[in-house]
Amino acid sequence: MRATNLLSAQFAKTAPVGKHCDGAGLWLVKREDGGAQWVLRVTVHGRRREMGLGGFLALSLGEARKPSDRWRKMATSGRDPVKEREAERRAARREDISLSILTADAIEARKAELKGDGTAGRWLSPLTLHLLPKLAKVPVTDLDQRDIHDCLAPLWHTKSATAHKAMDRLTIVLRHAAALGLDVDLQATDKAKALLGKSRQKPKHIPAVAWIDVPDFYSSLEEPTLMHLAFFQTQGAA
Repeated sequence: MRATNLLSAQFAKTAPVGKHCDGAGLWLVKREDGGAQWVLRVTVHGRRREMGLGGFLALSLGEARKPSDRWRKMATSGRDPVKEREAERRAARREDISLSILTADAIEARKAELKGDGTAGRWLSPLTLHLLPKLAKVPVTDLDQRDIHDCLAPLWHTKSATAHKAMDRLTIVLRHAAALGLDVDLQATDKAKALLGKSRQKPKHIPAVAWIDVPDFYSSLEEPTLMHLAFFQTQGAA
């Protein structure tokens, strides 16, 4: 039987720099900068796994032994404690990764690019009008092409421009979620487009803007897209 509880609380406080074993895979690692961390080493299917349990200041010796016992038993049963802990953390975050929350987080990250920090709502409106009413509470990790298809199919052939804007905004939100480390399907919008097919809506010519209304028109362009920048470049050249 492997020896356990080899360290004392007093030694843990004054331990020199180095690695100090408490037994059964639990180690106190003291660093030269004065910091210290509890580390558990286990073997699962012949492979060495190492997981940090927390800093010494946050966990006393007794507090570090409790989770180490749990993870050690899990490894003995053939389950990888590192993967199991990550799965538990993802499950705990599920309530916080709904599409509505990630959309708000995404617009917060890019609001400096939008007119009035995006408060006018035009960037967000394609999502709030056509996707969030049905998908707001869906975790972004569960979102797939069928969800998107069902929301946008009613306007894909009647309001094509609006539907494409909603699709583009959603792509940005999914990329933001992926950057946060969430396991999202970045191809979901492309797959949805494949399901929806080519839009049958015929493009309509946009009537010319009266010169007196041009200043108001430019002030309404809140997004720094290439098309909008081209407008300004053309006017500057003129």
